[in-house]
Amino acid sequence: MKKSIFGTLLQLESVFLLITGAVSLFYKEEDWWVFMSCAAISFLIGAVNISIRKCQSRNNNEHCHKYFSRADSFMVVTMTWVLFSLIGMIPFIYLNGMDITDAFFETMSGFTTTGATVISDIDSMSNGLKFWRCITQWMGGLGIVVFTFALMPTGEMRNNNIFSAETTGISLDKLSPKISSTARRLMIIYLILTVCCAALYYAGPMSAFDAVCHSFTTISTGGFSNYTASMAHFNSKYIEYVCSVFMLLSSINFGLYYYAAVRKWYIIQNNEEINVFFKIVCISIVIFMLLFYFVPATIENMASLPMGIEEIFRTSLFHVSTIISSTGFAASKYDYVAWGDAYLMPTLLMMTIGACAGSTAGGMKVVRFIVGAKAIRNEFIKQLHPRAILSVNLGGQILKEERVRRTLGFILIYVVLVIIGITIMTYFGMDTITSLGSSITALSNIGPGAGLTGPANNFSEIHPITKWLFSFYMLVGRLEIYTVLFLFMPSFYKK
Repeated sequence: MKKSIFGTLLQLESVFLLITGAVSLFYKEEDWWVFMSCAAISFLIGAVNISIRKCQSRNNNEHCHKYFSRADSFMVVTMTWVLFSLIGMIPFIYLNGMDITDAFFETMSGFTTTGATVISDIDSMSNGLKFWRCITQWMGGLGIVVFTFALMPTGEMRNNNIFSAETTGISLDKLSPKISSTARRLMIIYLILTVCCAALYYAGPMSAFDAVCHSFTTISTGGFSNYTASMAHFNSKYIEYVCSVFMLLSSINFGLYYYAAVRKWYIIQNNEEINVFFKIVCISIVIFMLLFYFVPATIENMASLPMGIEEIFRTSLFHVSTIISSTGFAASKYDYVAWGDAYLMPTLLMMTIGACAGSTAGGMKVVRFIVGAKAIRNEFIKQLHPRAILSVNLGGQILKEERVRRTLGFILIYVVLVIIGITIMTYFGMDTITSLGSSITALSNIGPGAGLTGPANNFSEIHPITKWLFSFYMLVGRLEIYTVLFLFMPSFYKK
């Protein structure tokens, strides 16, 4: 059964490679054959897997089980993302001259919507390769498996375990009794946001090609751009405001858009996470505006700081939106490392928190911080009142102890992984700030880090071993830690 599922998913990747090849042909570029060849490879591997599964079923008279165990679901989802990246990296090797390490890092960064790059000159790349970078993020934003549920529904995949193994949050919020219907509704919301974003970009200084590509990476909160300077290339206030709005819109649980469409306003009103999220956004914008106003400028950072009330507000809005949404775009005044130490710690904190569960954004998610904070508060109260019976309430509902423990465990594992990343990077000669920022940005799927991997630089100069480590971290962060790390547990391989 796993073979047929892998086959179906790989055939989906071939469709997107085929679309990329068509884009390359449209622009009369000679590299179209690379994408078409990769599409053929992906489709054939998928077809072989499906055929093998059918033969096994006929020969052994097996009944095809529609439902996996949770362990099987974790393995299928994790290996799917790895297989997609292995095939998706081929164009980078052939067309951009990358070695396997850099190509896999770039592709994994795309599919996981991290946006960290090892490419120093994006402008000179072909339109086909630029499009492929952007469409990998668009696929990864909604989720590879969710795309398959929506576009290529397969009976073997219609179960909660596979779906929830890829979606973000502390629980699965179904919009319909049928998983395939939920996936299609999420897909429609995703498409509407993408089309609206592209239209507004095109209304500004962007060409149609740039508008489509940047809408892919904005709604997926990925952050890949067609230009080395990112959004600063367009030198447009309009683009920065539009981008900020859509990054925040993409940070909201997509299920809430559906409830708004069917006028179930009470669900939105009772959603504690979205209320806390926008409070964090507003407070963060005010904090950065105050920092820009009151932190003394130096000769070194004078040129990188915004001037005037409108530019200060726009820079603060864009910076908070791009970081807390885990997009990682750069605007005209973007280098928070050059701004100074006072700006770095609030930025790293936003990277860690992230946005709402059920969105395309990364980070720990606001809901986990809410649950964690309430659980810690309860522990303090119990120190004073040992006999008190307390529970964690979220949006008017009492959470089970299992979900609270799972959330606290998630936060602990996140911190441990950051510490491991810092240790390994410092071993290979990186400074502490670079190590800290790089570890957080990889796990939270942000893109730019700090220090030598900050927004003015990229990840091309870090040690190859740390590139593989952060490729793993990007996957772990995108699939919410447990899905991937469970595969390393001895109990996973026991019957």
